[in-house]
Amino acid sequence: MSRSRTAILAAMALVAGASGTALAVVPGDTGIAAVPCTVDYKVQNDWGSGFTANVTVTNNSAAKSSWAVKWTYAGNQKVTSGWNAKVTQSGTAVTAVNESYNGALATGGSVSFGFQGTYSGSNAVPTTFTLDGVTCNVDSGGPTDPGPTDPGTPGSRVDNPYAGAKVYVNPEWSAKAAAEPGGSRVSNQPTGVWLDRIAAINGVNGGMGLRAHLDEALRQKGTGELVVQLVIYNLPGRDCAALASNGELGPTEIDKYKTQYIDPIAAILADSKYASLRIVTTVEIDSLPNLVTNTGSRPTATPQCDVMKANGNYVKGVGYALNKLGDVANVYNYVDAGHHGWIGWDDNFVASANIFKEAATAEGATVGDVHGFITNTANYSALKESNFTVNDTVGGKSVRESKWVDWNRYVDELSFAQAFRNQLVSVGFNTNIGMLIDTSRNGWGGTARPSGPGALTDVDTYVNGGRYDRRIHIGNWCNQSGAGLGERPQANPATGIDAYVWMKPPGESDGSSQAIDNDEGKGFDRMCDPTYTGNPRNGNNLSGALPNSPLSGHWFSAQFQQLMQNAYPPLS
Repeated sequence: MSRSRTAILAAMALVAGASGTALAVVPGDTGIAAVPCTVDYKVQNDWGSGFTANVTVTNNSAAKSSWAVKWTYAGNQKVTSGWNAKVTQSGTAVTAVNESYNGALATGGSVSFGFQGTYSGSNAVPTTFTLDGVTCNVDSGGPTDPGPTDPGTPGSRVDNPYAGAKVYVNPEWSAKAAAEPGGSRVSNQPTGVWLDRIAAINGVNGGMGLRAHLDEALRQKGTGELVVQLVIYNLPGRDCAALASNGELGPTEIDKYKTQYIDPIAAILADSKYASLRIVTTVEIDSLPNLVTNTGSRPTATPQCDVMKANGNYVKGVGYALNKLGDVANVYNYVDAGHHGWIGWDDNFVASANIFKEAATAEGATVGDVHGFITNTANYSALKESNFTVNDTVGGKSVRESKWVDWNRYVDELSFAQAFRNQLVSVGFNTNIGMLIDTSRNGWGGTARPSGPGALTDVDTYVNGGRYDRRIHIGNWCNQSGAGLGERPQANPATGIDAYVWMKPPGESDGSSQAIDNDEGKGFDRMCDPTYTGNPRNGNNLSGALPNSPLSGHWFSAQFQQLMQNAYPPLS
């Protein structure tokens, strides 16, 4: 059984044809050549409770780089799967958006996509269609369409979104960087756009909102490929172990997170206007690893993290975000995976991979919604320690026994990210997942950078004399003294690594060095106070934080100047 309807788009008059059908023609013209486009909808198979359909779009107007076809069902039809387009449904309204490989639609060109659906009662063919927001007029009949391609055809996402693509330069960050003495040397570097509260979606204090960033990304894109990097960061009870990065949502406000934060973001990203962008999301830093390392009977546990583990809202929130954002064909989800100085120890490594798997299969999400993981987000862990390895020994003692390494299995971010990728695959994530490493502030250059290994006096002298990471303790995370810009953003830098990125914009504070009243939900964490003598999470050491720092996310000029001064590779 086959039923078809051809939609003809134009500013045109309807006249009755001899057969009694409604034929659309352009006033003053006798042919179809001037019609901007046609949309042909054909039900190919119908078995009484379900059906498959094919849609062919022919474009007779200006060439397009992306497209979206929309229609509304009169009955209770529900789309269950699609191929050669990302087909979504809200109520009776259906939207089909191009895949990344078929967004280009030349003048006179056609594209076809198909889908499967269910229904009860009648399965009437839709009477009205729109193409890119313009209403189409219709008549019956239409050309015979080719059959749909295999529904199992791989999705539209490329293996590595950064490969062969430019990356979005945030004009707001760029302007701040360029205004600093010497800042023009890095102000053209791409950085992440942080959506750290609901208000950030529309823009805070007159700043750019999500749509403004995406519109600017389209302008920067031109005719090539472009990645835009977004940080999804607003979980209920956010960052239960660090007050400086607490958020606006309380521990139980999971529904608000879903409906007022994730849903609006997903709706904007799904706009066909942005379908040609490669949208990379960093999903919820400072969350899931806390459920492993800062709960229960561990000395590092906090009551807030125990609450978040008990109510499950970290897992639910991440799962919901992955599910909704993963429904958008050109979104690439990278889940935050902490850093080697957080989950590199044996008792954290496997447990963290397992909880990531739990979150990736919660709230309707699947491992297919995870394109990869990102490590070292907004942290300072050195990319590669060249002067020692975990396999070295000094005086019969392993480097792992040194106070700095403290039995960690990894001494730097690159070795950790590559090993953790293998662990993630072993627990069920796809074998082609890629890793990102945030290198925005882990350069550790300048005059304090060691030129070679430490002395062999003992294992601590050997490690401390050779390590690039000059923090007092690997658990220190706030506005670290001595840090520098790291490797510049680049694609495919090492095996298993999709890119080095600057997800944390250099110059934006990690937290205030003293209590500051604010309406952003950000508390005062003593780890940002340079006089603080520590807690079990940093071995009861000094915090190593810079003084006079503003609220997290606010511009910190002194830190930016230090980061440039201590950049490695050095700035020219």
